[in-house]
Amino acid sequence: MIDIAVRDLEKEYQVGQPVLDGLTFQVDTGERVGILGRNGAGKTTLFRILTGQEEADAGTVTIAPGKRLGLISQIPVYPAGYTVEDVLETAFDDLRRMERELHDLSQRLAEGDKALLDRYDRLQAAYETEGGYEITTRLEKVCAGLGLERAFRDKLFADLSGGEKTRVNLARLILVDTEILLLDEPTNHLDLNATVWLEDYISHYKGTVLVISHDRYFLDKTISRVVELKQGKAEFYAGNYSFYALEKERRYLEQLRRYKKEQAELQRLSDTVRSMHEHNTEHLHKRAFSIEKRMERLQTTGRPEARKRLKVKFAQAEFRADDLLTLKQVGKAFGDQTLFAGVDLRVEPGDRIALLGDNGTGKSTLLKIILGEEPQDTGKVEHGLTVKTGYLPQQIRFAHPERTLYDTMLYEAGCNAQQARDRLGRFLFQGEDVFKPVSVLSGGEQSRLRLCMLMDEKVNFLILDEPTNHLDLDSREWIEEAVEEFEGTLLFVSHDRYFIDRFATRIWTLEGGVITDFRGDYQAYLAHRERLKTLAPPPKREEKPKKEKPKRPGGTKQLKKDLAAAEKRMEKLDQLLADLNQRREEAASDYQALQAMAEEEAAYTEEYDQLMETWEQLSEAIAAEEG
Repeated sequence: MIDIAVRDLEKEYQVGQPVLDGLTFQVDTGERVGILGRNGAGKTTLFRILTGQEEADAGTVTIAPGKRLGLISQIPVYPAGYTVEDVLETAFDDLRRMERELHDLSQRLAEGDKALLDRYDRLQAAYETEGGYEITTRLEKVCAGLGLERAFRDKLFADLSGGEKTRVNLARLILVDTEILLLDEPTNHLDLNATVWLEDYISHYKGTVLVISHDRYFLDKTISRVVELKQGKAEFYAGNYSFYALEKERRYLEQLRRYKKEQAELQRLSDTVRSMHEHNTEHLHKRAFSIEKRMERLQTTGRPEARKRLKVKFAQAEFRADDLLTLKQVGKAFGDQTLFAGVDLRVEPGDRIALLGDNGTGKSTLLKIILGEEPQDTGKVEHGLTVKTGYLPQQIRFAHPERTLYDTMLYEAGCNAQQARDRLGRFLFQGEDVFKPVSVLSGGEQSRLRLCMLMDEKVNFLILDEPTNHLDLDSREWIEEAVEEFEGTLLFVSHDRYFIDRFATRIWTLEGGVITDFRGDYQAYLAHRERLKTLAPPPKREEKPKKEKPKRPGGTKQLKKDLAAAEKRMEKLDQLLADLNQRREEAASDYQALQAMAEEEAAYTEEYDQLMETWEQLSEAIAAEEG
């Protein structure tokens, strides 16, 4: 069955520059599809058309009838005063309306209006089918997975950061339980644990998923097909991201081979035609014209477009720092919240350290302390005398965003006119683009400009805070190539597992205010964590501590009386539960009565479980007395 059908879709914002130009593809029920393409290829535009936020200039979009479609990208506006809990509860608006109608119908049935019985039965069945009795369980499960703790859920939604709002909106969308899920960069504001949870959720999700993402690990785990938007049309790849990357390169090389072969044949025929015309005979002219027609038919393969690649490297200090960085009993707190304390670490020359931890644990703060931008509360930070540090922050800011790229390089990077042009050109800022104000650049373009300024600084210690966060796939690859060739020491914060896997040779994990130092690469680190889970004792159920046998008056005789009393009460509870089931069948149309019976059943069951525990203790005590 087809869930989404896109036919001949066209969209342009500037005349003569189509974003979508006859885009056609379909998505079957249950498919996991990655929508890939360079920045500006039309991926987000496509999602906005699918959800009705924008209209196409031409073409059609068909969504399977009755299928609900949800998009996580734009943050909805909620009423003033809404807490995070209120926002999450909006996912259950339909179920809450059903609850109110069931309550109303129940009252009217109690007044003798039996004509409503059929409507009540259908509504109750729909309420149960759509998870009305599992609202609390679903809410707590999703909140636990995405790290939305109880205290956080009491915060005002308007006071949250953009990343926190994205996380809450993702939770709300999952709770709505749509049949078609559109995810636009869902991992941008998620930490590693939440990203892994989302991957697992999608792997068990029964609906259809379309994903726009630059997270290569995430794509490999979640998609089985790629639709790449290229020049407004679709190219298809039957596999995950790794398959797509290899197959794309293979297709490029195959097209290049065919193109070169055709060009060689065309050149040979062109030389033949020229020679025939030069002989200037009627017979050879006719032959030449015939060959020229053949040449027109041969020109079927266009020259494949090669990716523009950045050929840049981090400039490096001529000297290596031996005594690089030492942290001694470093601690930091904000008010009552302690981020970390007693941190003792030493960075060795040549280390490539990944600093990992959940959002809000203090990773960026630790980097700022190391850089001297934030004072620590306790301890010392000691830098070697020959250390020259380069830093790429997570939040890119420029002192004068009104300046053009060209002026920024002149006044802030200390370049002359030619150097500014050359360096901007190496970072793919060319032509009139260099005269754009910095303020109009996208997040990825601002990161690229900051890197352009950073890469010519001669450094031996490179600190990167989420270096790939705003970059497209091509840009991620070239910064990785630049980092690969950097011979100095590297310390970075990242949630990009592909980047971590490629570069980390040592891992610092910040959890619960403590930094654990693991010497090894990312795969060894993951294996180590799994071993720790295996070796850890299974979580114990909270059991009441066994008390020593009390010296009861009457000894074994009294124990046996207590045992008989427990058995008698358990028999009574069995009968009460059986009667309750009978009453439930008789009151199938009374919503209020059913709710009361559910509470009654829970109380009986809890008492029964307590009596069973007492019965086991008494039985053991009698056996010990008689033994």
